[in-house]
Amino acid sequence: MKKILLIAALFTISFATLAQTYTSRAKNPKEILNDQYATGMFKSADGTIFDIENENVQAYFNILDWLEGRVAGLQVFVSRSGIRVPVIRGSVATIFVDEIRMDASFLTTLSVNDIAMIKVIKGPFAGAVGNGGGGTIAIYTIKADDEEEEED
Repeated sequence: MKKILLIAALFTISFATLAQTYTSRAKNPKEILNDQYATGMFKSADGTIFDIENENVQAYFNILDWLEGRVAGLQVFVSRSGIRVPVIRGSVATIFVDEIRMDASFLTTLSVNDIAMIKVIKGPFAGAVGNGGGGTIAIYTIKADDEEEEED
């Protein structure tokens, strides 16, 4: 009798675990993209995610020009030297490319065709120097494995 109760209890526990696995919320494509590219603090930070590989960005030379108008509170100003500077809610945004801090001038050399995902974090971000009070723009380039898959 004890064996039957033990088997029934184990069956119930394993069935409940299996049911919970299948009923868990499915991730949307942007969450999958965030899991694929972002790591550490960048993955957990809330932000607006753009899947650039599935957008028509080829007409733009600088990704900031494409972003302007798509992110509430984002403005792009042009400095005297011609560098586009992103400003979110009145403060200069911190720019990261593949989670490495970059100057806004770097974006003039980065082809929009090499970008896979952009994550815009409007609030303070602990990963940025000075807490990123002006917000953060994290740009992720296409990984080599992804380029090989596209060629096949």
